[in-house]
Amino acid sequence: MLLLILFLIIAILLAVFVFNPSAKTKGKRGEKRVIAHAEKHLDEKNYTILNNYTFKINEQLTTQIDHIVVSRFGVFVIETKNYQGWIFGNEHQKMWTQKLYQKSYQFQNPLHQNYRHIKTLQHLLSDVIEPEDLHSVVVFVGESTFKTVMPNNVLQGQAWINYVKSFHEEVMSSVKMKRICQTLEKQALVKSRKTDAEHVRNLKKYHAK
Repeated sequence: MLLLILFLIIAILLAVFVFNPSAKTKGKRGEKRVIAHAEKHLDEKNYTILNNYTFKINEQLTTQIDHIVVSRFGVFVIETKNYQGWIFGNEHQKMWTQKLYQKSYQFQNPLHQNYRHIKTLQHLLSDVIEPEDLHSVVVFVGESTFKTVMPNNVLQGQAWINYVKSFHEEVMSSVKMKRICQTLEKQALVKSRKTDAEHVRNLKKYHAK
């Protein structure tokens, strides 16, 4: 009887985890899908993808970037959102809205969020790349539908691949690509649970002000 109860408890916990994952788990799943898109459709000769890089802005604040695609055609800074339901928003709104099961939830405009990422990379790469060669891209994965007209750099699923490939003009050599990757790897904080936890704490403090 005890074993049966234990089995039921484990089954319930697994069901909760699989069918109602945490925001962090959803985010990681979304990021894995974007990585899979890149590995399948972007050739390694022209594109290098860096994933989950955290940089220190100052002593109290860090910024975490989901993906950075370094290419001959520019550097693409990707913010991933794994959302379901209807998505409402425009370029200028501070908050966007997700409508799911007749309930509405607000979340930060991902373009504004990614703007901070772009500014961070502009600072770190100021002696390597021109600001106009840094491109912001927002990718929604999951079963979501845009209910308002979105900017061209806000995309669903693997459509972001076509957006990145629409940039044809070569703006840097393979040597410069390598230098950018080395600079970012050197400046990034060590990937660890401690780094992730510190980043979350910093965000909470920042938004509590």
